Amino acid sequence: MVFKFKIPNIMMSRNGHNDGDGKFNWINALLDASIAAGLTFFTTLAGVSIVRIFDEPAPCIVAAGISAGAQFFIWLAMKRGIVKRDD
Repeated sequence: MVFKFKIPNIMMSRNGHNDGDGKFNWINALLDASIAAGLTFFTTLAGVSIVRIFDEPAPCIVAAGISAGAQFFIWLAMKRGIVKRDD
């Protein structure tokens, strides 16, 4: 028995991306935003832990969560084309 999974194309474009038929691809945008947010979460958590800004882990996790949430929605806005990057 062979299982076939449809894996979407993950495009890390910052200028908005539409499918061939002109529709916005939400799956790719959510995957890209989740990848960027996850990277932001763990790098913020690592940076705050290394610098030892907080003595307890809870404020570190909150700070990382806030930065990851902001990154997620900013990335979605860029993928949708709401925020255009100046080149």
